[in-house]
Parts: sequence; structure tokens; C-alpha cells
Amino acid sequence: SMTYPQALTLTDRLDYTSGLSNNLAYCLAVEKLLELKIPKRAQYLRVLMAELQRLAAHLLWVATHALDLGAMTLLFYAFRERETILEILELATGARLTPSFIRIGGLANDIPAAFLPRVKAFVEDFPRRVDDYETLLTENIIWKKRTTNIAKMSAEECIQYGVTGPVLRASGVCYDVRKAYPYSSYEDFDFEIPLGSHGDVYDRYLVRLKEMRQSNRIVQQAAEKLPDGPFAAVDAPLVVPPAKEEVGRDIAALIRHFKIMQEGFHPPCGEVYASIESSKGELGFYLISDGSNKPFRMRIRPPSFINLAALPKMIEGQMVADVVAAIGSIDIVLGEIDR
Repeated sequence: SMTYPQALTLTDRLDYTSGLSNNLAYCLAVEKLLELKIPKRAQYLRVLMAELQRLAAHLLWVATHALDLGAMTLLFYAFRERETILEILELATGARLTPSFIRIGGLANDIPAAFLPRVKAFVEDFPRRVDDYETLLTENIIWKKRTTNIAKMSAEECIQYGVTGPVLRASGVCYDVRKAYPYSSYEDFDFEIPLGSHGDVYDRYLVRLKEMRQSNRIVQQAAEKLPDGPFAAVDAPLVVPPAKEEVGRDIAALIRHFKIMQEGFHPPCGEVYASIESSKGELGFYLISDGSNKPFRMRIRPPSFINLAALPKMIEGQMVADVVAAIGSIDIVLGEIDR
């Protein structure tokens, strides 16, 4: 019952720790229907924000996962950095959790002047913060006893269950949508895909910590190489609303804005699937258009839901006390599971 632009706001509420990533996956699917070309600046800013969002999500995960297993101190360390990231994102998007900032055709608006200096200061400082996390946990004997050889899954089992994301890569499978099917100019960035070898809770922890270092690299590259140009497609006036300053001074622009937001647009008939590598795995949107201004059908592939389905296999033969560690190692968000 919602038009294509209106449905965007629902995506913020899926994995509500990664609203910008959800926005991106949905917009990629709609843009694929429209065969819309996105400006390079918008693509780089999308990557930058998606990776900052990944960092925030991984920080929330490591903080709460450690707390679940009795390691309370890390909560205060990780939440400090997560708060900095959310403040940076709020500076550009105006929101902390439900931004709806990545829009069909580009972005809602360009970044403010203070944004890039804040980003560059953060990425310069962040690696030593990850070093602190590793000092607290990685060689901690209690942490290793609670996580090593717990909830193991082989590469074959992960593939059979359709598991993706850090859980899959911790079992040694090198699959990451950013590398396998690059989107939003990810092919322009130099980064590695961390892998584990044992597929247990400890390896999932190590993979995510290494991913944070790689995401920091990507953000740094995006900030340094950010091209000039428009922040949204300029050749799609029926899809992309006018800039805010234009709406404020031109009645025709105001009418166009309302028309796009209220009535939407009419993509050609067809069906598409677009996916991204979210913090939890492959997040995909399958869309069918019947030519109207509303999706005929939309199916979401949520990584949390599919990864959680592997839990019974993970905990076969384990102690009940280790179920907490197993669930935490998957990193689920119930908003994404319920959809």
C-alpha cells in the first residue's frame, strides 16, 4: 500500500542497528528496476556511510556479546567509539538509528563541511581502539575457554544452511557480496576479507574484529578519494526530488517534491534482485514491478533470520550454558527476523 519512496522508511526498522545499510540494499533494487545511473560522489558517500554503519553494528555486537559472557569492561570501551560514529552519522543524516538518508537515485542531501574532518579524525584514531579490545579479550584465558570449540560449524554445513556474513567466513568460506558482486563502486577500494578456520564462537569474534579494521580502511579511502559532483542523479527528475534549497524558493520544485513523495513513480514491469554485504551477512531485496507506483511484490532476504536457522545445528551436543555464546556469535536483530 506504499509507493516506492514511501517504503524506504520501513527499511530503517529491519536491522535497526544498520539503517543506512538497509536503505542502500532497497535503493539498489529499485535503481536496478529503473536502470538509474548513480553519480560517483553519491556512490562513494554510500560506501563511506555503509562502512561506518558496519563499524557501529560490530561495536554494538562485541560489547553486548562480551557482556553476555561476563566480560563487562569492553562494553564501556566499544560504546564510546560507537557513540562517536553515531554522532558523525547524525551530523550528515539528522538521525542516529532511522536515517532514511540513502534515497532512490542517490542521497537525501550532500554532506556538511564538518563531516569529512570528523570522519578523518575518527579513522586515524580507531585502529588503536581495536588494539585495546584485543588486549582485553583476544588472549584472555576465560574468554577463550568460553568461546573456543563452541558452536562449531564446518564450511559445508554453513553452505547447506545458507549462512552468510561473518559466521560463514569464520568457517573459512571466502564469500562477501562486496567482492563477489561489487556494488556502489566497491571495486574501487582496497580491502581484504578476513577468514577463520575453525568455525567456532572464537573465530567469529576474530573475524569481526578484523572486519572492523578493514571497514576503517575503506572509510579512510572513501574520505580521501571522494570525488566532486552531484549527490543524486540529475537526469531523473521524475524519480529524484529537487534539493531542499530549491524547494524553498521555487513553487514548481515544491510541487515536484510533493508529487514524487506522495504519488511516487512508475518503474517498468520486471523483476530484480539486489543484495549487499550488511554487518550480519547478505541482505537482499527481490522486487516485482507491474508498472504501477507501488511494488507488486517485495521479498526481503534477511541474514539474521537465515543465520539463526542454523542455531540447532550449532548447539548439538553443547552445554546449555554455551547456548548464550552461540546465539551471541550469530549477531541477530529481531527486527530483521520479524520483518
